[in-house]
Amino acid sequence: MDHDSSIAHIIAILREEVARSHPGARLTSSRELMRRHNVSPVTVSRAIAQLTAEGRIVTKPGSGAFAAHPPRKSSDPPDFSWQTVALGDRVVDETPVTALLSPAPEQAVALTGGYLPPGLRPDKQLAAAAARAVRRPNAWAMPPLTGLAELRRWFATQAGGDVTAADALIVSGGQSALTHAFRSLAAPGTQVLVETPTYPGALAAAKAAGLRATAVPIDRDGVRPDLLAEAFAVTGARVFLCQPTLQNPTGATLSAERREQVLQVARAAGAFVVEDDYARYFTDQAPPPMVSMDTHGTVVYICSLTKILSPSARVAAVVARGPAAHRLRANQLVESFFVARPLQETVLDFVGSPGWTRHLASVRAEILLRRDTLAAELAARVPAAELHLVPKGGAHLWVHLPAEIDENALVEAARRHGVLVGAGRMYYPSEPPGPRLRLTHLAAANLPELAEGVRRLAQAVHESA
Repeated sequence: MDHDSSIAHIIAILREEVARSHPGARLTSSRELMRRHNVSPVTVSRAIAQLTAEGRIVTKPGSGAFAAHPPRKSSDPPDFSWQTVALGDRVVDETPVTALLSPAPEQAVALTGGYLPPGLRPDKQLAAAAARAVRRPNAWAMPPLTGLAELRRWFATQAGGDVTAADALIVSGGQSALTHAFRSLAAPGTQVLVETPTYPGALAAAKAAGLRATAVPIDRDGVRPDLLAEAFAVTGARVFLCQPTLQNPTGATLSAERREQVLQVARAAGAFVVEDDYARYFTDQAPPPMVSMDTHGTVVYICSLTKILSPSARVAAVVARGPAAHRLRANQLVESFFVARPLQETVLDFVGSPGWTRHLASVRAEILLRRDTLAAELAARVPAAELHLVPKGGAHLWVHLPAEIDENALVEAARRHGVLVGAGRMYYPSEPPGPRLRLTHLAAANLPELAEGVRRLAQAVHESA
């Protein structure tokens, strides 16, 4: 018997033995194989190596060879159940955010979303700005870790007051800014105060940071300072997330008096106010940011350009002072280093051009036209829907529905009729007071499509009544 055939012979013998054995059973020793079949140690070792490579046997130094567990069939699903114990109970529900970001199916009308439709985005201007940006010297070099000085200076000017470029940190969009703020300002397991209702992405970011969101009610004028003070006292929270201008989803805007009251309440509690100024550019009637009124380092200010420009223009600034600023910068550094320089250069080029002013004027005019169209169509076709208020701008109308309507059933009925609407339940960190919808007028391609969306919604409401 030649050498190769000897190896094949021992392999066949061992395969048969493995087939007869249960997983983990010890196989015939190498010495016994050599004695029985008159083969060399090299022949046996090569046979065992071949079967080990096939996953049929397992060798344990000093103990011998053993039958391996049978390989999992490709059709069998992998078992990842062990991860449940390893991960613990800090579950993050991404469903609301996914719903907000998912594109509408073909032929469906979207009355939900948060970004400009293609016809309103400054795509050509941004493309031209990007082309200029990448031709600049050092366009692909590492930027300053806190962001381009000129861009930080621009954001500081937007914030107003005594904010300087040194106070601003460039981050990758508003959602990233919220995540950095929560992780930097509050310890895991503690509570964070939020308006109710509020932006679902903020609730998800708080949960991801290990925080517990506690609701503070708002009215048509925004958060109630008296209830905010009570919430601070009861919970011991040290962070309050606030959208003082065109609050999402209600559209409420805090008056100057209430802004000062919120700051006083937070200072008395020794707490931070995270001011998410997400909709500043969606109106020409925005009051000065709260950070411009702050001289105590109470406000951590977030201003993003993503919603007014494009979903992919993920550039925002976080303004903070004192030790809080250091923590925010450290958090940004260890998590993602910095925002890509070409993107910063592109945005800086555009906001410094005349096209920026023209774009703002165009979007704001379109917003008012769409807001009024949506409100009129709702009044005509869905009279049972009550507007929370008619906001000064923004992208949404917050709608109260009759108590007898099942919100989930209505959302599904609307989908069947070919219109997507935002379920109100996802905007509440605790029990909602009744059925609500957030209807977005900016997501539709044009006014006729917006009207068609309301017509389809009316059919769904009639079906659900």
